Amino acid sequence: MRLILASQSPRRRELLARLSYPFEVLSLPTREFSDGEIAPEQLPLRNAEAKALAVAERFPDAVVIGADTVIVFDRRVIGKPRDRDDAFNTLAGFSGRVHEVVTGIALLRLEDGFRAVWSESSRVEFRRLSPDAIQEYMRRVDVMDKAGSYALQEHGDMLISQVEGDPDNVIGLPLGRLGAELAALACRA
Repeated sequence: MRLILASQSPRRRELLARLSYPFEVLSLPTREFSDGEIAPEQLPLRNAEAKALAVAERFPDAVVIGADTVIVFDRRVIGKPRDRDDAFNTLAGFSGRVHEVVTGIALLRLEDGFRAVWSESSRVEFRRLSPDAIQEYMRRVDVMDKAGSYALQEHGDMLISQVEGDPDNVIGLPLGRLGAELAALACRA
């Protein structure tokens, strides 16, 4: 089974490698939907499918994985920060509150019409954070390339008190169902 990850994310590559399937990485430019165009919960599903389809059209015999992760907080999608002030304000807004991390996954193989598209949600509860604690986190972690201005796997314990759901989902690729879907496909190959 030829497997292609349609993502340049180093975190997704690391996670997928844990499933022990050989895979390639190829990400092609796609038009992604943005907040406001569709409901926040649908956004990662639509974007994951668009990413997978762009690669699957080029390699119809391959199983292509597309993924997209968003943070939903107060019914708004929280993306990467515009600047360090925006990052600080995002983290301060999360302080003592819960937000949702939603990852859309699309598995496509056009040759036989295989299509599995689903989303996984995790609830992330932040500790109450002082301004000094936020500044310390921002000194330790490059927050500028991260949706929500944080990463669970990079000193997340400084910010997060609890994760309900798959922690791998918060990092960007929920491995539970993905592993099961890939195992079922490998058995059919």
